[in-house]
Amino acid sequence: MAEPLPAIRVDAHDQRDVPILVAAGVLDSATYRGLRDTVIKAALDEPPAVIVDVDRLSVPTATAWTVFTSARWHVSIWPDVPILLVCAASRVRRAIIAAGVARYVPVHSSRESALDAVRNRSIEARRRARAGLPSSRGTLTLARAAITDWLTAWDSREVIPIASTVATVFVENVLDHTESAPVLIVESYRDDVTVAVEDCSNRLPGRHEDPARGAEIVSGLAIVSALCRAWGATPTSSGKTVWALVGREDRF
Repeated sequence: MAEPLPAIRVDAHDQRDVPILVAAGVLDSATYRGLRDTVIKAALDEPPAVIVDVDRLSVPTATAWTVFTSARWHVSIWPDVPILLVCAASRVRRAIIAAGVARYVPVHSSRESALDAVRNRSIEARRRARAGLPSSRGTLTLARAAITDWLTAWDSREVIPIASTVATVFVENVLDHTESAPVLIVESYRDDVTVAVEDCSNRLPGRHEDPARGAEIVSGLAIVSALCRAWGATPTSSGKTVWALVGREDRF
């Protein structure tokens, strides 16, 4: 009888409004993606930071520690939530540092040290709105109306045309390629506006122009790429979030 695959258990609780993830189990190729996606999902809720306590993790191969670097890269542009590790054992902290993880994900010896680092980080106010949309063609009108209302209230009217176009592309992709009901997220932070759409499909998006027909048919994502500062897709435990970052300089 084959032995069951090793599993990682992650218990979560909040402290000072910061999620603390306590991971226990074996971190290897079989559990790498699951742990990464759990950390990403916590970051997508946009807390001040995500802290992961790794004292109960067994890591047979040092390169597996890069799971936390991977998670941080996925959220580095949006929502740009820092990820911090807590590890009481100095020997293990040295192994994490030697794997290059600490260049992107700070390692602290205690939760209090990590929480103090989060508290001392300057965090500017974010405005964020979220709406679940029906899985029907009428949802495109609802998405554009919601964006207009939110960005008008946030005094960001100048980006409404591009933000609405991006939302249209993302929602159409959900309706055309998944069986999900899309969830629209719009965020204003500093001088940027992010438009994101969640769905329940783990298939990541890609551009699909037809080379035989030249520029006659251009994918929606090509339009998004041309209009926005950056765009990407972040896998989650329930599917994915596709997002685009619109700067004040982006115009038609």
